[in-house]
Amino acid sequence: MAIYEITQNSLTALVETSFGAEGIYERKDLQRHLRQNIGVISADLYVIAEEYGEWLDSNRRIDLLCIDRDANLVVIEVKRTEDGGHMELQAIRYAAMLSTMTFRQLVEAHAAFLAPTGQTPEQAEAIILSFLRWESADEDAFATEVRIILVSADFSKEVTMSVMWLNQHGLDIRCIRLKPYRLPDKRLLLDVQQIIPLPEASDFQTQIRAKEQAGREHRAEQSNGMYQFWAKLLEHAKTKSTLHAGRRPTTDGWISGGSGRAGLSFTYSARRSDSQVELYIDVGDKEKNLIVFRHFQSHDAEIEAAFGSALDWQDLPQSRGCRIRALIPGGWRSAKEDWKSLHEEMVDAMVRLERAVRPFFTSIPG
Repeated sequence: MAIYEITQNSLTALVETSFGAEGIYERKDLQRHLRQNIGVISADLYVIAEEYGEWLDSNRRIDLLCIDRDANLVVIEVKRTEDGGHMELQAIRYAAMLSTMTFRQLVEAHAAFLAPTGQTPEQAEAIILSFLRWESADEDAFATEVRIILVSADFSKEVTMSVMWLNQHGLDIRCIRLKPYRLPDKRLLLDVQQIIPLPEASDFQTQIRAKEQAGREHRAEQSNGMYQFWAKLLEHAKTKSTLHAGRRPTTDGWISGGSGRAGLSFTYSARRSDSQVELYIDVGDKEKNLIVFRHFQSHDAEIEAAFGSALDWQDLPQSRGCRIRALIPGGWRSAKEDWKSLHEEMVDAMVRLERAVRPFFTSIPG
Protein backbone atom coordinates (compact mmCIF):
# COMPACT_ATOMS: atom_id res chain seq x y z
CA MET A 1 0.00 0.00 0.00
CA ALA A 2 1.25 3.46 -0.89
CA ILE A 3 1.59 6.38 1.50
CA TYR A 4 -0.11 9.58 0.31
CA GLU A 5 0.50 13.23 0.98
CA ILE A 6 -2.78 15.06 1.60
CA THR A 7 -3.10 18.55 0.15
CA GLN A 8 -6.18 20.75 -0.08
CA ASN A 9 -6.94 19.54 -3.59
CA SER A 10 -5.33 16.11 -3.98
CA LEU A 11 -3.77 12.96 -2.64
CA THR A 12 -0.25 12.48 -3.93
CA ALA A 13 1.48 9.13 -3.60
CA LEU A 14 4.92 9.31 -2.07
CA VAL A 15 7.69 7.70 -4.04
CA GLU A 16 8.69 4.35 -2.54
CA THR A 17 12.42 3.81 -2.70
CA SER A 18 14.86 1.21 -1.39
CA PHE A 19 17.69 1.18 1.10
CA GLY A 20 20.08 0.15 -1.63
CA ALA A 21 19.08 3.05 -3.86
CA GLU A 22 19.45 5.46 -0.95
CA GLY A 23 22.87 4.12 0.08
CA ILE A 24 21.59 2.96 3.46
CA TYR A 25 23.43 -0.01 4.94
CA GLU A 26 22.39 -2.56 7.53
CA ARG A 27 24.96 -2.18 10.28
CA LYS A 28 26.22 1.32 9.65
CA ASP A 29 22.79 2.89 9.22
CA LEU A 30 19.68 0.81 10.03
CA GLN A 31 21.16 -1.03 12.99
CA ARG A 32 22.67 2.17 14.37
CA HIS A 33 19.37 4.05 14.13
CA LEU A 34 17.44 1.21 15.75
CA ARG A 35 19.99 0.88 18.55
CA GLN A 36 19.57 4.56 19.34
CA ASN A 37 15.78 4.52 18.87
CA ILE A 38 14.69 1.03 19.92
CA GLY A 39 11.22 2.34 20.78
CA VAL A 40 10.57 2.44 17.03
CA ILE A 41 10.42 -1.38 17.21
CA SER A 42 8.71 -1.75 20.60
CA ALA A 43 8.23 0.49 23.59
CA ASP A 44 9.05 -2.28 26.08
CA LEU A 45 12.64 -2.94 24.93
CA TYR A 46 16.03 -1.96 26.28
CA VAL A 47 19.26 -2.53 24.31
CA ILE A 48 21.80 -4.67 26.15
CA ALA A 49 24.43 -5.09 23.46
CA GLU A 50 25.16 -4.68 19.76
CA GLU A 51 26.93 -7.33 17.69
CA TYR A 52 26.85 -9.64 20.70
CA GLY A 53 28.81 -12.83 20.10
CA GLU A 54 30.08 -14.29 23.36
CA TRP A 55 29.36 -17.82 22.18
CA LEU A 56 31.29 -20.99 22.85
CA ASP A 57 33.03 -22.14 19.64
CA SER A 58 31.08 -19.69 17.47
CA ASN A 59 31.82 -16.35 15.82
CA ARG A 60 28.21 -15.49 15.01
CA ARG A 61 26.88 -12.18 16.31
CA ILE A 62 23.42 -10.91 17.23
CA ASP A 63 22.66 -7.54 15.65
CA LEU A 64 20.91 -6.23 18.76
CA LEU A 65 20.46 -8.05 22.05
CA CYS A 66 17.67 -6.61 24.20
CA ILE A 67 15.50 -7.38 27.21
CA ASP A 68 11.83 -6.55 27.63
CA ARG A 69 9.92 -5.37 30.70
CA ASP A 70 9.16 -9.01 31.63
CA ALA A 71 12.91 -9.78 31.79
CA ASN A 72 12.77 -11.89 28.63
CA LEU A 73 15.73 -11.83 26.26
CA VAL A 74 14.99 -10.47 22.80
CA VAL A 75 17.02 -11.22 19.67
CA ILE A 76 16.72 -8.54 16.96
CA GLU A 77 18.00 -9.34 13.49
CA VAL A 78 18.16 -6.57 10.89
CA LYS A 79 18.27 -6.90 7.08
CA ARG A 80 17.87 -4.28 4.37
CA THR A 81 16.90 -6.88 1.72
CA GLU A 82 13.48 -7.28 0.14
CA ASP A 83 13.11 -10.95 1.16
CA GLY A 84 14.73 -11.17 4.60
CA GLY A 85 17.10 -13.90 3.47
CA HIS A 86 17.24 -16.75 5.99
CA MET A 87 17.09 -14.48 8.99
CA GLU A 88 14.49 -16.56 10.85
CA LEU A 89 16.83 -19.58 10.90
CA GLN A 90 19.74 -17.42 12.01
CA ALA A 91 17.69 -15.85 14.79
CA ILE A 92 16.49 -19.25 16.06
CA ARG A 93 20.12 -20.35 16.41
CA TYR A 94 20.87 -17.23 18.39
CA ALA A 95 17.81 -17.73 20.61
CA ALA A 96 18.91 -21.30 21.36
CA MET A 97 22.40 -20.10 22.28
CA LEU A 98 20.94 -17.41 24.56
CA SER A 99 18.60 -19.83 26.33
CA THR A 100 21.27 -20.63 28.95
CA MET A 101 22.27 -17.03 29.62
CA THR A 102 22.27 -15.95 33.27
CA PHE A 103 21.49 -12.54 34.69
CA ARG A 104 25.15 -12.12 35.63
CA GLN A 105 26.20 -12.80 32.03
CA LEU A 106 23.65 -10.24 30.87
CA VAL A 107 25.16 -7.62 33.17
CA GLU A 108 28.64 -8.45 31.86
CA ALA A 109 27.43 -8.05 28.27
CA HIS A 110 25.85 -4.69 29.04
CA ALA A 111 28.92 -3.50 30.95
CA ALA A 112 31.09 -4.28 27.91
CA PHE A 113 28.61 -2.43 25.69
CA LEU A 114 28.65 0.65 27.96
CA ALA A 115 32.39 0.60 28.64
CA PRO A 116 33.20 3.19 25.91
CA THR A 117 30.89 5.65 27.71
CA GLY A 118 32.76 5.25 30.99
CA GLN A 119 30.00 3.33 32.80
CA THR A 120 31.12 0.76 35.40
CA PRO A 121 29.73 -2.81 35.70
CA GLU A 122 27.90 -1.71 38.85
CA GLN A 123 26.24 1.12 36.93
CA ALA A 124 25.34 -1.27 34.09
CA GLU A 125 23.60 -3.58 36.57
CA ALA A 126 21.78 -0.65 38.20
CA ILE A 127 20.49 0.51 34.82
CA ILE A 128 19.11 -2.97 34.02
CA LEU A 129 17.49 -3.34 37.45
CA SER A 130 15.91 0.09 37.07
CA PHE A 131 14.51 -0.83 33.64
CA LEU A 132 13.05 -4.07 35.02
CA ARG A 133 11.81 -2.30 38.18
CA TRP A 134 13.61 -4.90 40.31
CA GLU A 135 15.13 -4.27 43.70
CA SER A 136 17.74 -6.99 43.12
CA ALA A 137 18.60 -9.70 40.61
CA ASP A 138 16.12 -12.57 40.34
CA GLU A 139 17.52 -15.51 38.37
CA ASP A 140 14.24 -17.45 38.60
CA ALA A 141 12.30 -14.65 36.89
CA PHE A 142 15.03 -13.87 34.37
CA ALA A 143 14.85 -15.03 30.75
CA THR A 144 11.94 -17.43 31.09
CA GLU A 145 11.50 -16.89 27.34
CA VAL A 146 13.66 -15.76 24.43
CA ARG A 147 11.73 -13.65 21.93
CA ILE A 148 12.74 -12.89 18.35
CA ILE A 149 12.12 -9.75 16.29
CA LEU A 150 12.99 -9.78 12.59
CA VAL A 151 13.40 -6.38 10.93
CA SER A 152 13.68 -6.12 7.15
CA ALA A 153 12.64 -4.12 4.12
CA ASP A 154 10.31 -7.02 3.34
CA PHE A 155 9.94 -10.76 3.85
CA SER A 156 9.67 -13.66 1.45
CA LYS A 157 6.72 -16.03 1.59
CA GLU A 158 9.04 -18.72 2.94
CA VAL A 159 10.02 -16.51 5.88
CA THR A 160 6.47 -15.43 6.74
CA MET A 161 5.11 -18.99 6.51
CA SER A 162 7.95 -20.27 8.70
CA VAL A 163 7.36 -17.55 11.29
CA MET A 164 3.61 -18.16 11.46
CA TRP A 165 4.15 -21.91 11.83
CA LEU A 166 6.76 -21.42 14.57
CA ASN A 167 4.46 -19.01 16.43
CA GLN A 168 1.71 -21.64 16.33
CA HIS A 169 4.13 -24.00 18.05
CA GLY A 170 4.94 -21.76 20.98
CA LEU A 171 7.68 -19.37 19.80
CA ASP A 172 7.30 -15.59 19.93
CA ILE A 173 8.60 -14.15 16.65
CA ARG A 174 7.62 -10.78 15.20
CA CYS A 175 8.27 -9.41 11.73
CA ILE A 176 8.73 -5.65 11.37
CA ARG A 177 8.76 -4.24 7.84
CA LEU A 178 10.68 -1.02 7.08
CA LYS A 179 9.83 0.85 3.88
CA PRO A 180 11.62 4.07 2.89
CA TYR A 181 9.80 6.85 0.98
CA ARG A 182 11.31 9.92 -0.72
CA LEU A 183 9.47 13.23 -0.46
CA PRO A 184 9.54 15.71 -3.34
CA ASP A 185 11.78 17.96 -1.25
CA LYS A 186 14.29 15.04 -0.99
CA ARG A 187 13.56 14.27 2.66
CA LEU A 188 13.48 10.54 3.45
CA LEU A 189 10.65 8.95 5.44
CA LEU A 190 10.52 5.49 7.00
CA ASP A 191 7.29 3.50 7.33
CA VAL A 192 7.53 1.00 10.19
CA GLN A 193 4.88 -1.73 10.24
CA GLN A 194 4.54 -4.90 12.33
CA ILE A 195 3.15 -7.43 9.86
CA ILE A 196 3.39 -10.63 11.94
CA PRO A 197 1.48 -10.87 14.11
CA LEU A 198 -0.81 -7.99 13.22
CA PRO A 199 -0.77 -5.55 16.14
CA GLU A 200 -4.51 -5.92 16.75
CA ALA A 201 -4.07 -9.71 16.97
CA SER A 202 -0.99 -9.69 19.22
CA ASP A 203 -2.84 -9.74 22.54
CA PHE A 204 -5.22 -12.43 21.29
CA GLN A 205 -2.36 -14.61 20.07
CA THR A 206 -0.54 -14.11 23.36
CA GLN A 207 -3.64 -15.36 25.18
CA ILE A 208 -3.90 -18.32 22.81
CA ARG A 209 -0.24 -19.22 23.40
CA ALA A 210 -0.74 -18.92 27.16
CA LYS A 211 -3.78 -21.19 27.00
CA GLU A 212 -1.95 -23.74 24.85
CA GLN A 213 1.05 -23.66 27.17
CA ALA A 214 -1.20 -24.18 30.17
CA GLY A 215 -2.80 -27.09 28.36
CA ARG A 216 0.58 -28.65 27.56
CA GLU A 217 1.71 -28.22 31.17
CA HIS A 218 -1.54 -29.76 32.42
CA ARG A 219 -1.19 -32.74 30.07
CA ALA A 220 2.43 -33.20 31.06
CA GLU A 221 1.52 -33.01 34.75
CA GLN A 222 -1.34 -35.44 34.21
CA SER A 223 0.80 -37.90 32.27
CA ASN A 224 3.62 -37.71 34.79
CA GLY A 225 1.25 -38.03 37.75
CA MET A 226 -0.52 -41.02 36.19
CA TYR A 227 2.79 -42.74 35.47
CA GLN A 228 3.94 -42.29 39.06
CA PHE A 229 0.56 -43.52 40.33
CA TRP A 230 0.81 -46.77 38.36
CA ALA A 231 4.47 -47.27 39.23
CA LYS A 232 3.66 -47.21 42.92
CA LEU A 233 0.60 -49.44 42.50
CA LEU A 234 2.47 -52.08 40.49
CA GLU A 235 5.30 -52.03 43.00
CA HIS A 236 2.81 -52.98 45.74
CA ALA A 237 0.74 -55.33 43.54
CA LYS A 238 3.67 -57.64 42.76
CA THR A 239 3.94 -58.43 46.48
CA LYS A 240 0.33 -59.71 46.55
CA SER A 241 -0.44 -61.16 43.10
CA THR A 242 1.11 -62.21 39.80
CA LEU A 243 -1.79 -60.88 37.68
CA HIS A 244 0.07 -57.72 36.62
CA ALA A 245 3.63 -58.86 37.23
CA GLY A 246 4.64 -58.29 33.60
CA ARG A 247 3.06 -54.89 33.25
CA ARG A 248 4.94 -51.59 33.25
CA PRO A 249 3.75 -48.13 34.34
CA THR A 250 1.86 -46.14 31.71
CA THR A 251 0.29 -42.72 31.24
CA ASP A 252 -3.06 -44.33 30.33
CA GLY A 253 -5.96 -44.43 32.73
CA TRP A 254 -5.93 -48.21 33.07
CA ILE A 255 -3.68 -51.25 33.36
CA SER A 256 -4.92 -54.70 32.34
CA GLY A 257 -3.62 -58.11 33.29
CA GLY A 258 -4.37 -61.42 31.58
CA SER A 259 -6.55 -63.98 33.30
CA GLY A 260 -5.32 -67.03 31.41
CA ARG A 261 -8.63 -67.13 29.54
CA ALA A 262 -8.95 -65.34 26.18
CA GLY A 263 -11.26 -62.33 26.31
CA LEU A 264 -11.21 -61.98 30.10
CA SER A 265 -8.89 -59.46 31.74
CA PHE A 266 -8.42 -58.10 35.23
CA THR A 267 -8.08 -54.33 34.97
CA TYR A 268 -7.18 -51.47 37.28
CA SER A 269 -8.63 -48.08 36.29
CA ALA A 270 -7.97 -44.70 37.86
CA ARG A 271 -9.64 -41.34 37.38
CA ARG A 272 -9.10 -38.04 39.13
CA SER A 273 -11.11 -38.84 42.26
CA ASP A 274 -12.04 -42.52 42.11
CA SER A 275 -10.65 -45.86 40.98
CA GLN A 276 -11.92 -49.32 40.19
CA VAL A 277 -10.93 -52.94 39.76
CA GLU A 278 -12.83 -55.03 37.24
CA LEU A 279 -13.15 -58.22 35.30
CA TYR A 280 -13.56 -57.01 31.72
CA ILE A 281 -15.28 -59.35 29.27
CA ASP A 282 -14.70 -59.15 25.51
CA VAL A 283 -14.53 -62.57 23.87
CA GLY A 284 -15.31 -61.37 20.33
CA ASP A 285 -18.78 -59.91 19.88
CA LYS A 286 -21.62 -58.47 21.95
CA GLU A 287 -23.78 -61.60 21.94
CA LYS A 288 -20.96 -63.86 23.14
CA ASN A 289 -19.93 -61.28 25.72
CA LEU A 290 -23.44 -61.19 27.15
CA ILE A 291 -23.51 -64.99 27.42
CA VAL A 292 -20.29 -64.95 29.46
CA PHE A 293 -21.45 -61.97 31.52
CA ARG A 294 -24.79 -63.67 32.36
CA HIS A 295 -22.95 -66.84 33.32
CA PHE A 296 -21.07 -64.92 36.01
CA GLN A 297 -24.18 -62.94 36.96
CA SER A 298 -26.10 -66.15 37.56
CA HIS A 299 -23.66 -66.75 40.41
CA ASP A 300 -23.73 -63.18 41.71
CA ALA A 301 -24.66 -64.13 45.29
CA GLU A 302 -21.76 -66.57 45.58
CA ILE A 303 -19.31 -64.17 43.89
CA GLU A 304 -20.28 -61.19 46.04
CA ALA A 305 -20.12 -63.31 49.19
CA ALA A 306 -16.60 -64.42 48.26
CA PHE A 307 -15.62 -60.86 47.35
CA GLY A 308 -16.97 -59.54 50.65
CA SER A 309 -19.36 -56.84 49.36
CA ALA A 310 -21.68 -55.94 46.50
CA LEU A 311 -20.25 -55.53 42.99
CA ASP A 312 -21.37 -53.37 40.09
CA TRP A 313 -22.61 -55.62 37.24
CA GLN A 314 -22.51 -53.72 33.93
CA ASP A 315 -23.57 -55.23 30.60
CA LEU A 316 -22.65 -51.87 28.93
CA PRO A 317 -25.33 -51.78 26.20
CA GLN A 318 -23.52 -48.97 24.35
CA SER A 319 -20.27 -50.95 24.19
CA ARG A 320 -19.25 -54.35 22.93
CA GLY A 321 -17.74 -55.50 26.21
CA CYS A 322 -19.21 -56.07 29.66
CA ARG A 323 -17.66 -55.81 33.12
CA ILE A 324 -17.93 -56.65 36.77
CA ARG A 325 -16.37 -53.96 38.87
CA ALA A 326 -15.79 -52.58 42.34
CA LEU A 327 -15.53 -48.81 42.80
CA ILE A 328 -12.97 -47.39 45.23
CA PRO A 329 -12.94 -43.78 46.49
CA GLY A 330 -9.75 -41.88 45.64
CA GLY A 331 -7.97 -41.46 42.33
CA TRP A 332 -4.59 -40.51 40.89
CA ARG A 333 -5.18 -36.84 41.78
CA SER A 334 -5.51 -37.74 45.45
CA ALA A 335 -2.78 -36.40 47.72
CA LYS A 336 0.37 -38.45 47.20
CA GLU A 337 0.57 -39.21 50.90
CA ASP A 338 -2.77 -41.04 50.45
CA TRP A 339 -1.57 -43.17 47.53
CA LYS A 340 -0.13 -45.92 49.71
CA SER A 341 -3.45 -46.71 51.45
CA LEU A 342 -5.35 -46.31 48.15
CA HIS A 343 -3.01 -48.73 46.37
CA GLU A 344 -3.35 -51.22 49.21
CA GLU A 345 -7.14 -51.02 48.93
CA MET A 346 -7.06 -51.41 45.13
CA VAL A 347 -4.71 -54.41 45.19
CA ASP A 348 -6.70 -56.04 47.98
CA ALA A 349 -9.90 -55.56 45.96
CA MET A 350 -8.24 -57.04 42.86
CA VAL A 351 -7.03 -60.10 44.78
CA ARG A 352 -10.52 -60.62 46.23
CA LEU A 353 -12.20 -60.12 42.83
CA GLU A 354 -9.99 -62.71 41.16
CA ARG A 355 -10.54 -65.15 44.01
CA ALA A 356 -14.31 -64.64 43.78
CA VAL A 357 -14.76 -65.15 40.02
CA ARG A 358 -11.98 -67.67 39.26
CA PRO A 359 -13.99 -70.76 40.34
CA PHE A 360 -16.55 -70.05 37.61
CA PHE A 361 -14.07 -69.85 34.71
CA THR A 362 -14.17 -73.58 34.05
CA SER A 363 -17.97 -73.60 33.54
CA ILE A 364 -18.15 -70.68 31.08
CA PRO A 365 -20.48 -71.77 28.20
CA GLY A 366 -18.90 -72.58 24.82
